[in-house]
Amino acid sequence: MSNILTSDLFRNFLGGFAIGAIALFALQPRDADALPQGAPMTIEAPLESPAA
Repeated sequence: MSNILTSDLFRNFLGGFAIGAIALFALQPRDADALPQGAPMTIEAPLESPAA
């Protein structure tokens, strides 16, 4: 177990994980939820009276 903890592969893996975790928090936009993705679409049905 101590060989795994002192290996270069494990150290590189943890370093990459730490950089990725920091990047996830640092690079996300602060107002991503506040901005709408686009204009809302409204579909209006034509008003027709049924020919009874």
